[in-house]
Amino acid sequence: MEGDKKSSPVSDVGAWAMNIISSVGIIMANKQLMSANGYAFSFATTLTGFHFAVTALVGLVSNATGYSSSKHVPLWELFWFSIVANMSITGMNFSLMLNSVGFYQISKLSMIPVVCVMEWILHNKHYSKEVKTAVVVVVIGVGVCTVTDVKVNLKGFLCACIAVLSTSLQQITIGSLQKKYSIGSFELLSKTAPIQALSLLLLGPFIDYYLSDKSLLNYKMSSGALLFILLSCTLAVFCNVSQYLCIGRFSAVSFQVLGHMKTVCVLTLGWLLFDSELTLKNISGMILAVVGMVIYSWAVEVEKQSGVKTNINVKHSLTEEEIRLLKDGMESKPVKDIELGETKG
Repeated sequence: MEGDKKSSPVSDVGAWAMNIISSVGIIMANKQLMSANGYAFSFATTLTGFHFAVTALVGLVSNATGYSSSKHVPLWELFWFSIVANMSITGMNFSLMLNSVGFYQISKLSMIPVVCVMEWILHNKHYSKEVKTAVVVVVIGVGVCTVTDVKVNLKGFLCACIAVLSTSLQQITIGSLQKKYSIGSFELLSKTAPIQALSLLLLGPFIDYYLSDKSLLNYKMSSGALLFILLSCTLAVFCNVSQYLCIGRFSAVSFQVLGHMKTVCVLTLGWLLFDSELTLKNISGMILAVVGMVIYSWAVEVEKQSGVKTNINVKHSLTEEEIRLLKDGMESKPVKDIELGETKG
């Protein structure tokens, strides 16, 4: 997992494919697990705690068997990240409960510009006109095919703001921690997963009781529900790993933009598998979103190429003043014999 930075196009595509497949799969599994027509396991926060517990267990086994190494990351940074990540999960759950589906989708779409602004504030990162245009096209496209009724209330709005800010900060922090400590995606996930699992399993039942007015202790577990919980946890491991892989290889903005491909996939699979209605509005929105993603990929590639050219020009060009200073330095300092370390002349 050390080689996240030196990634090939094939491994990049593999990381995206793993993320999309596992994310869509977990949505389908949770739909069956949590819906009233399925097993009615309406404890989303606790379920997320199970997800991180299994992920932490996989990380522990991986470290014990030598498959992955463990690099040092300060404990306070891991706690800080876990708090932000848990605020993201809880905020999303409350936002979905208190807001209409339409406003919930709008809040999710707003993460792209929020991530852009936060990266500009925190890392002084700038984006080209082409990238900004592509982001707008993607947001409009996904908005057209997902946003329906929009109802806003004060509590829901505040929860949505917390969810968007914490989720955006979480995704930026994943990338910055990996770069700061030269740590692989899976190694970082192995360090944060136990903290998130412990906190979510302790607080999750209380949060879920507030959200659904149902107690986990009163839930009658069946073999079918247990099977889908295990399936959901297995898919969550791949989903969590691929998220860290993708953000480590690309950026939080790219993860958000291309991540909307999952929305398109979910809508398409819902139409194919569950006979969901697919209107002309949905289709036109999906086409616009895909076009935006293609433009975004092209714009990012153009930005990379221009950045490489700039670095080459900076590296190989010196000003007249710099050349003069170098010459003066060579003339004023005595030359040393490299082999003997003696001063000549």
